[in-house]
Amino acid sequence: MHGHDCCGKDHTEKAVENDPNAKALLQGAFDKTSRWGENFPGITADLILNQNGTEYKGKVIIKSSKETEVTLSVGPEGEALLGWLKNQVGMMAAHRASRSFEESDGKYAITFAKELDLHPLGRQICINGDGMNSRYRIQDNRISQISRSMGKMRFTINIVESMTTKDDKFLTTQYVVYYFTPEGQISQVENFTDTPFEICGVYLPGTRRIISVEAGEVIVRVLEFKNHQPI
Repeated sequence: MHGHDCCGKDHTEKAVENDPNAKALLQGAFDKTSRWGENFPGITADLILNQNGTEYKGKVIIKSSKETEVTLSVGPEGEALLGWLKNQVGMMAAHRASRSFEESDGKYAITFAKELDLHPLGRQICINGDGMNSRYRIQDNRISQISRSMGKMRFTINIVESMTTKDDKFLTTQYVVYYFTPEGQISQVENFTDTPFEICGVYLPGTRRIISVEAGEVIVRVLEFKNHQPI
């Protein structure tokens, strides 16, 4: 699946208008996605990172979708690992934080892809003008696939499993990310398995296992969040 052929690049962005059916389908899935509420106070937690059998200990502070802090007991040689961990925690916060549909994809023109297919994961929906050529597939009122392009990097996220929260929302628990080179070859694969920590109907980071293929090597990392406390 190539990122340049689904969203009608022969039209200017101004010429693209919302397809009400596509927008309604995406908004329905957005509204059914579990997120922290507007009154989420932020949390602190202890963290254990196990990378291929080596354990590191640290702490995490999540204040908002854009404000996270991570410390890890690694020396200067572990700066790359700390950077990776900060990115993971930042993504968790960004994905789970409260936001409205109009603040995210709803501010762009939303259309169906040109093809009228019977794809197993649902018909493709295109976000026009977001700068990442974002595409979604929706199945049973939940997002089943996300594809984006960022510079020369292109990736597709396939949602494998979701759980239903106490407030009847969907929370993804397993997904696989495929990264592609500009030539269309797979450059990296990441398999995520999440087990949330639930307290009073709020689903916080609990355990995340990531099995990745990087430069011909399989790396297994497990993040374990403990002793959650509100800020």
